[in-house]
Parts: sequence; C-alpha cells; structure tokens
Amino acid sequence: MDILEAAFHPKAIAIAGASDDRLSFGYHFVRHLLDYGYPGHIYPVNPNKQVVLGLRAYPNLTSVPEPVDYVICCLPASKVLDLLAQCSAKEVKVVHLVTGRLSETGRQEAKDLEARILQQAKKLNIRLIGPNCMGIYYPRGGVAHGYDLPKEAGTVGGVFQSGGGSELLVRYGELRGLRFSKVISYGNALDLDESDFLRYLARDDETKVIAAYFEGVKDGPKFLSALNDAASAKPVVAIKGGRGKAGTKAVASHTAAIAGSENVWKTAFRKAGVIEARDISELVDFVTAFYFLPPITGNRVGIMSAGGGASVMSADACEEAGLVVPPLPPEIKEELRTRAPEIWDWVGNPIDGSIMSAVPMGFEVVMAEMQRMVANSPHFDFIIVEITDDNPFPKDIWSSLMRRHTEGSIRLSREQRKPLVGVVSGGIVGPDRFQDCRWEVLAEQRSRLADAGIPTYSTVGEAAKAMRQFIDYWQMRAET
Repeated sequence: MDILEAAFHPKAIAIAGASDDRLSFGYHFVRHLLDYGYPGHIYPVNPNKQVVLGLRAYPNLTSVPEPVDYVICCLPASKVLDLLAQCSAKEVKVVHLVTGRLSETGRQEAKDLEARILQQAKKLNIRLIGPNCMGIYYPRGGVAHGYDLPKEAGTVGGVFQSGGGSELLVRYGELRGLRFSKVISYGNALDLDESDFLRYLARDDETKVIAAYFEGVKDGPKFLSALNDAASAKPVVAIKGGRGKAGTKAVASHTAAIAGSENVWKTAFRKAGVIEARDISELVDFVTAFYFLPPITGNRVGIMSAGGGASVMSADACEEAGLVVPPLPPEIKEELRTRAPEIWDWVGNPIDGSIMSAVPMGFEVVMAEMQRMVANSPHFDFIIVEITDDNPFPKDIWSSLMRRHTEGSIRLSREQRKPLVGVVSGGIVGPDRFQDCRWEVLAEQRSRLADAGIPTYSTVGEAAKAMRQFIDYWQMRAET
C-alpha cells in the first residue's frame, strides 16, 4: 500500500527519454503531466536536450536537483539497467516502464534482459509497473496516460493489463457519465501485478467499483486471494482476454501472459463473486449500473415505452434477461379509470406511449402521471424509461417533447427513491448526419440524464442485462 501510495502521490516525477518529438512516448508523458495539472515537480531527462516542452531538461537522473519518487521510463529496453542504477541515488520508489519489446516478443534475449531488469530492481529496492504498459491515470493527482481524458475524478477504479483497453474504458465510460478514481495499465506485470493493484483498489477510499481486464496471471494463489479480497470489499466487473484459440495466441504476443483455461477463469470469477463481461462495451454497461444506482435486490421492472412495437421488444428483452415484467396492479388501473377512462383497460406494462394520444389531457401529461404511479407502487422495484426517435412528429414538436420527457424523468428521479434507468436510442450516425437535429437531441438527453445521476443505455436489452447482473450481485451480497 505504501509503495502504491508513492506511485499515485509522488512529489516529483522524472521522465527518462523525454522528447520534443510529437510521435514519441517521451513527448506524450511530459505533455500529459502539463495538460492534467500535475502539482509536483516535473523533470525531463534527456542528454541531448536542455529544454523539453518549456521545462529544463537534465542529462541524466542523477543530475536532477532533488529526490524523485516516481520515474516514467520511455527509454529503449537496452538502457533500462543503466537507468535503474541512477534511480537508487535519487531515492526512487517506483519506475513505470513504458518500455516494451521484452518478453512479449517471445525472443530469448529479450526474456533474459527482462529477468535482469527485475533482479536489478529487487537488489535496489525499486518497484516496477510494467514493462510494456501505459501506467497510471489518476485525474485527482494530475497524472494521465492519454489525451483528452476527463479531468474530473470519480469512483471507478481500473486494473487493466492492456493500455489501450484502459483508455477505452475511460473514453466509453465518460460518454455514459462515469468518472474515475485510479486506472492502472500494468502490461507484462514483471514486478507489481494485478493482485497488488486489486488489493490496493479494494482498500482505496476513492474507489467504489472496480473494472478489470486480465490476460493471464503468473501467481495463481496470490491472484485468487486478491480477487476474493477485492470482490468481498466492493463490486468487481472483469473481462478475461484470450478466451479462444486465436485470443490465447494474441495474449502471448501482447503481454507474454499465460492465458489459461476459460473454465478455470469462469470458476474463479464465480467463486469470488466477480461479474464477468465479454467486452469493453458490456463492461461499461455493467459498471454504469453500479456507479449510479443504490443497491436493489428486486427484479420487477416497470417499462415506460415509446410505442407499440418498442413495448413488445422491451418486454421480451427484459424477460429474456431474467427480469419480471408484472402487470399494472389494480390500484393503478382504478386510478386510470378515473383519470383516463379512454385507456384504463387498454394500457399495461410496458406502458405504450403511442396509446396516450387517445387521451384528451395529452401524451405528455398522461406519461408523466403513469411514471409517477409506477414509481409510487410497491409492485415495481425499478423503472426503465425509453427516450427514442420512434414517433410521428416533426422535429420541432418531437424535440420539445423529448426535452420535457427528460425533465420529467429527472424530476421524478429526484423526488422518488425508486431507481430509474434511461434508455436513449440513437443508432449509428454517418458523418453526414452528425448535425441532424434528432441525433443531437438524443445525445443531449443522454448527457442530461447522466448529469442527473441516471444510468443510460442504448437499448432496453443492454439495460436489462446490466440490471440483471446488478440485482444478482446485491442478492448474493444480501445472502452472505
């Protein structure tokens, strides 16, 4: 814990291999520290430069004028051993090895060099993140490993063997309103590994849910212990990369990990209580529910649907996911008989929005009242609200209706304790349609719902699957 605290809260960071070359990692990591507002001292190290990105550069690490907690190494593999020797003199605690082309190449000389790097680091009491990784994204501390990631902090932690995967988690998650505490890309896991990072995030007060991507592990018992500890402390949603034959081969050339049997991983996840996702999109779907919603153990859903066909497909999707779609209870039917006699014996659950056009008081009023009645009813555990382009109205009328529908859902969510889930469709938009009013309005509603603390999904099927995983998790926790 102390070592990783030093990695996440360094007073000074040196970038070995810092550069003005915009295509180099030595440029990127200096740029990231400047762009994200890292508050400590930044020391570019390059023997051929006096200044890098406006900062004084140093010919070697030993010439830096103060102790350095954390070093980001963007040097070729052949120069790492010399750097580690310099690290000892500067009291370096952790070195992040962006450096690749080691054991993941499969070449024996590269494997031998990687082994010597580890031996040297242990001898000097220096811990390593990587090699062959993107390292740390910690927005609260002004440290990042990619461009244009959110600077606002949140409560999602990440343990990712893949650097690109860790960035996709953050980028896709940002679009859904997620914000992150600490995300670690650890690559070949030569020293500090997935187990160390899992244990750290399990105890981290800034992290409430953990997202993970594993390709393989080198110490099975250590990993199983850490996985169980983490999953008993907070929700863990994980992808196992390399499930098939081609994926297993790709794992070996990516991080030199041993992929292992899919059945073994499934068993490990199940016993620990880890929620398994198949890909990044599904991972973000599942994490979104844990990020926004309070724990619930009931699976009865009330569905506010956009139209007839949509309501049929919504009911199918929810039932296929294992949710219960109960009929409207007698008390709601009775209230409808009084307030909307035109539809009281016609409308059901899912609540078909197209039916509301038959009511004199209007679609908008009746939908808002129906949503309120479902929210107040003890016969439902949560609500799914669809906001979609399924309508017969021109753009101006439709846009106004969608915005008011969103406002009503947000208002009800604030007034009621019953969880609400938004489904905002949008399709795949071609480059010539980005400015189309309908797609802009839908994107706007998705953002407004997320800002209000409401999880959003693109389809009812995605929402239903995520909610089933979410409910199963809390049911399991309630039973233990």
